[in-house]
Amino acid sequence: MLQTTAVLGVAAAALGMVLTPGPNMMYLVSRTVAQGRRAGMISLTGVAAGFAVYLAGATAGITAVFAVVPGLYMAVKLAGAAYLLWLAWQAIRPGGVSVFTPTDLPHDPARRLFTMGLTTNLLNPKIAIMYMALIPQFVDPARGALWLQSLSLGAIQITIALTVNALIVLAAATLSTFLTTHPLWLRTQRYLMGTALGAIALTLATDKARPTPT
Repeated sequence: MLQTTAVLGVAAAALGMVLTPGPNMMYLVSRTVAQGRRAGMISLTGVAAGFAVYLAGATAGITAVFAVVPGLYMAVKLAGAAYLLWLAWQAIRPGGVSVFTPTDLPHDPARRLFTMGLTTNLLNPKIAIMYMALIPQFVDPARGALWLQSLSLGAIQITIALTVNALIVLAAATLSTFLTTHPLWLRTQRYLMGTALGAIALTLATDKARPTPT
């Protein structure tokens, strides 16, 4: 049985991560604005599949690999931080475009939308760190099967992330219309997103947490 503190801790972390800008949010919003809510929802199913891959890895104990090979974990973490810094620069650079700005993206078929959503999530450093370093901290050997605890805590994260992302997809078009008719708000949104991404990248790069074998 899971401890209440573990459930609440993972839920709070999952909510905080999904509400802060990141690759998943940026992809889902830009795709929804360009191609509509149906495309956004199909892309979200790809994101969900990415979560399932991470969950399967955590349940199988892949975190232990990073615990015994800290250099590999550090490389993954720094690569993720660099990617977020690049996204931050894309948001705030002169001539940068907000993800809420309508753009002429090609209308991709459902299979490609799913694949892009999956790939975006698999390359998302925030989700990688969630499963490699955060969730294992809430797994208690005295509480029963480790794989079942990992599975349950991962399911909590996935439920929260998919619920919030679905709401973001449903609201993206409305937000896009509002922001594009209010240029000051659009510029403010760009800088806020860029600042948030940069802060997450620096936090990720300097975080002292390490995976622990489960």
